Amino acid sequence: MSLKNIENWTFAQLDEDIANGGRFVVFTYTISVLILTFKRSSDICYIKAGHQPISKGWPYLLLSLLLGWWGFPWGPIYTIGSIINAFTGNDVTYRTYKMLLQQAQGTADDSSEQR
Repeated sequence: MSLKNIENWTFAQLDEDIANGGRFVVFTYTISVLILTFKRSSDICYIKAGHQPISKGWPYLLLSLLLGWWGFPWGPIYTIGSIINAFTGNDVTYRTYKMLLQQAQGTADDSSEQR
């Protein structure tokens, strides 16, 4: 899974923004084709401090609204959940931050070993 919306950020900038309320979220979306319904997750998106998740979740909201309802019986059920999720997102900040911290420490360890 890739991370969106943190390109060109330093780890210090990210750390400060998370301390001020920024968070990583995953959105769900639903696509249905008659009797088949697929509920999927987006890539991890970063929501800056002071911003609302819907600012990044609206494409998944539209996708679910247009393509989610048509499967029976799970299409409407999953679509309602995906619509609600577009406004809040699933918070994965702790796991993602921990992974980034481990990668940053691993990179620092690798550069010190090369010397």
